[in-house]
This record gives sequence, structure tokens and C-alpha cells, in this order.
Amino acid sequence: MSIRCVLEEKESKSIIMQGTFSINSKGREKWEENDDIRTCFMVDRDRIIHSKSFRRLKHKTQVFIKTFGDHYRTRLTHTLEVAQIARTIGKGIGLNEDLIEAIALGHDIGHVAFAHNGEEFLNSVLPNGFRHNENSIRVLTKIEKEGKGLNLTKEVLDGILNHNGFSNKLKKAYTLEGQVVKYSDKIAYVNHDIDDSIRAGLISEKELPQSAIKILGNTNSKRINLLVTNCIHTTLYNIKVGKIEVSLSDEIEEALSNLRKFMFQNIYLGDKLKDERKKARYVLEQLYSYFIKNQEELPKFYKQIAKEEGLHQGVADYIAGMSDDYCLIIFHEKFIPKLIIN
Repeated sequence: MSIRCVLEEKESKSIIMQGTFSINSKGREKWEENDDIRTCFMVDRDRIIHSKSFRRLKHKTQVFIKTFGDHYRTRLTHTLEVAQIARTIGKGIGLNEDLIEAIALGHDIGHVAFAHNGEEFLNSVLPNGFRHNENSIRVLTKIEKEGKGLNLTKEVLDGILNHNGFSNKLKKAYTLEGQVVKYSDKIAYVNHDIDDSIRAGLISEKELPQSAIKILGNTNSKRINLLVTNCIHTTLYNIKVGKIEVSLSDEIEEALSNLRKFMFQNIYLGDKLKDERKKARYVLEQLYSYFIKNQEELPKFYKQIAKEEGLHQGVADYIAGMSDDYCLIIFHEKFIPKLIIN
């Protein structure tokens, strides 16, 4: 018996019947031999971690545009926090932690430079719009490995595609593991963005909606602990009564939603970072326009995409993959005159 078979046997004893078993995976787009050591979801996790797009997350902004403080979150640290929260919730419920980790590590891999500013810009110029969750799937299936993709399992791709959005009316991942990541993403970013915003002096603890703070707690760690605990117990109760879905209790979900609304009004879309958002959009606008007019300067891989899928798609894929740092480097290269000293 292979080590993988031993691990699959352990899953049958540690995962609840409503969870996802590796041996029952719907498989990959392209058939592959099973790994001797790792389950299919462990393979997916490793492929994502070793991808170039995952490494670039360390230089992509979470909320603040090009901050140099060591303690502000980036897309990479956000991703790691989501993965840890999700694994804790998954373990408490009795779900497949390897599947949860793979989804969590890949969920934001399609985000653009300069936080949501990049997504908003590309959404405004592309004929079919731009959504980071859909772009994550594109990156993982069509961009990585020079167009070959990572050939991930359908469960992982579904969880990544359906991780975003706060409303329960939106489409859910078909696995409980994917649903766990969706809630973990919200728990992580609402709380750590509050933490970073207070550190940056943009808001104070006193400004937070006190009705939500009274319910969830007055510190980052208290809020996360309560949200994780509530998600586990509420989901276990749901399963007990035949409602197979991950959720928070109504009171707790409303409180989290109120904190999220506060962040959108004051930070994500508010006036406090308005000037910086304008600068970021300007940089992206100029680069997008430049490469539309000078497509011969696109890297070879993106030239091929432009040839096969259209110029706008090729340029968008190139820009979407840029880190904040690389985006600014290319902007300086194309638009800032170089000093020549004799």
C-alpha cells in the first residue's frame, strides 16, 4: 500500500461524511497518475506554493498602496492568515484540511497590483470586465507554466472561483471546504485591514461601529477568535439539522457585515486614500494605453495571448500579473526621463 493510500485511509476516519475525501475527487482537466506520497489536494497545494504567481503576492498590496512599514499586510501575508484561519475552522468541523489549504493559498492569486484599484481599472476597460476570482482561475489554468497551467483538481478551482462576495445569495462553492475559505477570507481581511488602518493613523478604535465591537470584541485577536469559534459551532449545528452549509450565526454575521461596511465607507472607497487611489489608477492607465499602442514591446508569452485572444486580453494579462514594484519599475522605464551625466 502506498503512503498516499494510507493518508486516504486516515481521511476516512478523520473527516466527517459531509466533507470532501481525496479519493472521491472529481479529478483534473487532464488525467494524471496518482502521486505515491501525496493525495491529490496535497499535490495542488504544493503546485500553488511553488508557482511564480504565488511568489509575486509578497509584492502586491493588500489595502495600502506601496507602504514601506514592515508590519503592513501584503497579499501574501493575507493569504497565509486566511489559510491558517481556514484550517482551524476546518479542523474544528472535521473537514479536509489539505483541500482547504490549497483553496486558501490560491484564492487571491489573480489580484492585480495596487489592491482593488487595479481590479477596478481593468474591469472598466476590458470588454468582458475583470474579476479577480475569475482571473485567479485564468492564472492557474492558462497563464502559469507558460500557458500549460497547473492542472488542479476541480474542487480546488471551484473553491477559488467562489471564494469572494459577502452575500449568502451568491453562488457557493460546492464543497464545505470551499465555503470555509470564503468565510475565512472575510474574517481575515476585515480584521487585519482594521488593524493596519489603525496602525497607519487613518482610523481609531473609537471610530469603529460600537454595536459590532460590543458583540465581536475590542481587539483583533478577540474578534477573530469569536468569529472562528462561532463559524465552527454554527456549521456543526447546521449539519446536525440537515442544512449542509458553512455559516455564522445571524447576529455575528450582521456584526461582521457592519465592520465590513465601515471599512468600505472609510478606507476601501473612502476619501482617506482617495488621492493615492487616483495615482495608482493613473499609473495603470498609462501602462495599459502604452502597451495597447506598442504591442511589439509585450513579452513573447503575452504577444501570443494577444494574437490568439485579442490585444486587450494580452495586455490585461501582462498588467494583471505585475507586482506593485514591477509595475512602478515599468512605468519609470516608459515615462520617466533618465538622467544623463557627463
